[in-house]
Amino acid sequence: MPAYVGVINIVSIGSSAVVNVGDAYHIQPKSNSQTYAGAGSFNTGDNVTVYNNKSISNVYDQDQIDQPIVGNM
Repeated sequence: MPAYVGVINIVSIGSSAVVNVGDAYHIQPKSNSQTYAGAGSFNTGDNVTVYNNKSISNVYDQDQIDQPIVGNM
C-alpha cells in the first residue's frame, strides 16, 4: 500500500540509525561496540566524589570477537 508522507524534519541521525520514509518490508540495523572504563567512570549526579587510589582496567581481549553480526538476519 502506498504511503503518503507530509513534512519531515530530521535534526540528526546517529551512526547506526535507520531512516525510512514510506513502505518497508524489513529494516534491521546492525552495529556493535565494546566499552572499557575504570573505577568511577559512569557515575552521574551532583557533587560526586570518587576515591580510587589504584585503578586498573584490563583491556586484554583474547578472542577478539564478542558478538558477531555477520550473517545475522
